[in-house]
Amino acid sequence: MSSQRAAVRTTAPGDPRRAVRVCLDALAAVVAGLVAMAVTAALGLWAAGAADLPDGAFLPVLASVVIMAAGGEVELSGAAGAIAGTDAEVTAMPLSVTLAGALVTGVLFLRPLRHHAIASAGELLGRIAATAALWLAGLGVLTALARHTFTDVVPAGTAADLIGDLLDISTSVGFRADPGSTLGYGLLWILGVLAMALLVSRRAPLPTRLVRYQEPVRPAAFAMLLLLLAYVVVGAVAGLVVAATRGHPADTFAVLLLGLPNVVWLALGTGIGGSWEGRVDGPFGLPMPQLLDLVLRGKQDSTLDVGALAAHDERAWWLIPVAAVLLLAAGFVMAARSPAGTRLWQQALHLGVAFALTMLVVGPVTRVYARYGLSLFGIADLEEFGGLVELRPHLWAMVGLALLWGLVAGFTGGLLASRVHRRGEVTDR
Repeated sequence: MSSQRAAVRTTAPGDPRRAVRVCLDALAAVVAGLVAMAVTAALGLWAAGAADLPDGAFLPVLASVVIMAAGGEVELSGAAGAIAGTDAEVTAMPLSVTLAGALVTGVLFLRPLRHHAIASAGELLGRIAATAALWLAGLGVLTALARHTFTDVVPAGTAADLIGDLLDISTSVGFRADPGSTLGYGLLWILGVLAMALLVSRRAPLPTRLVRYQEPVRPAAFAMLLLLLAYVVVGAVAGLVVAATRGHPADTFAVLLLGLPNVVWLALGTGIGGSWEGRVDGPFGLPMPQLLDLVLRGKQDSTLDVGALAAHDERAWWLIPVAAVLLLAAGFVMAARSPAGTRLWQQALHLGVAFALTMLVVGPVTRVYARYGLSLFGIADLEEFGGLVELRPHLWAMVGLALLWGLVAGFTGGLLASRVHRRGEVTDR
């Protein structure tokens, strides 16, 4: 009883101590989340060789990677003298960095609420607002750091390099974080992270009016989080094996620390029959397994699906049974965490909708677009140096497939969990 009174006192509106405590809790979550992202990005960039960047560029590049991982945008610009021009653009999310920040921020946001049975809407909104405001402040600092210009970026010995020597052209490429889009998308990012933290948590308090919705939502949301993390763990183990047995461990660790979810969540999508469209053209390539580069390399767009992957490596067919097993396990976990009276058709529907929504998010965040071009007089492209890397999902077809897979896995998982399912209402857990 005394602890309940203490909880009530700490949530009393207008208490200045409560406001200070909320701000300190929010500050801890934000700082820890940004530090986790910065450390992950720094290790990944170091493994990729970015520690050798000239003119102190490592810190600006690090800030840019963290900004991109938080949904922000980094603009590229270039110059190549009076008669030449450069054109560059990049859109990608380093999802290993994103995941590290989301997990740390979400856990620390929920930690002060763990002893509350019910939280008022005002308290939750206050904590969310404080966390979001401090998050935007942190992104603002990173935006100021994320700017740099590289000079003489044309590789030696290429046609572009020879022409540059003849015409005395000094090629430069610069980057800067766009403040408007960085803060706008950063706000959506942090609000999404906090919302997902509340959805997947078993014990996080909700306002009284929302308590009844946690029974169908939280078990399915937790199952989807578990599915995505399971793919990351499997991919990490596979990456460590590759690093230990096939050489080039630094390159492998760079992929693990910067883009592991980009690869494994793409494997999830192809495993259920989804596909991506894209191409790799020019001297650059996807910083991912060589198999993807083999499928997409060419002047024209190619379809990336399990069949195209299997044409180069028959082991790609294993993506289908892996997806089936892990999704079935997610269905089992969801059923085991659902109220005892939940019917099989409800479990199927909950997992189907949850998986469809999950792939609706996974598809866009795995999109990649990178382009660089050098031209003379605005008309002659130097193809030896220009390049394009693009990967975009067939989103709605994949969402439909996810709905079907989720319906089947939810129903089957409910059947398997029926003998061990003894849970009561969510609030009794």
